[in-house]
Amino acid sequence: MYSKQTELKNASGLHARPASEFVAMAKQFESKLTVQRLDDEAALPANAKSIIKILAQGLSVGTPIEIAADGPDEVEAVEKLYELVESKFGED
Repeated sequence: MYSKQTELKNASGLHARPASEFVAMAKQFESKLTVQRLDDEAALPANAKSIIKILAQGLSVGTPIEIAADGPDEVEAVEKLYELVESKFGED
């Protein structure tokens, strides 16, 4: 298992377009991928390959998250998704 923490920096957080980009990238990897919000103790990890699960998390700007993966390409998967979040999904 490999994981990395970051904070959503783009204005819209993981809603609609950014969430679909995130899920599309996650689906490119074989590993099991999850996203978990870190500012809510009751939050459970969500399947990063499910747009419904991602949107249900209500991840807005400033939300701290953990991206985790378990599988043969776990490090690459987490690093690529981390970079996508850090890039603000191309938003300014």
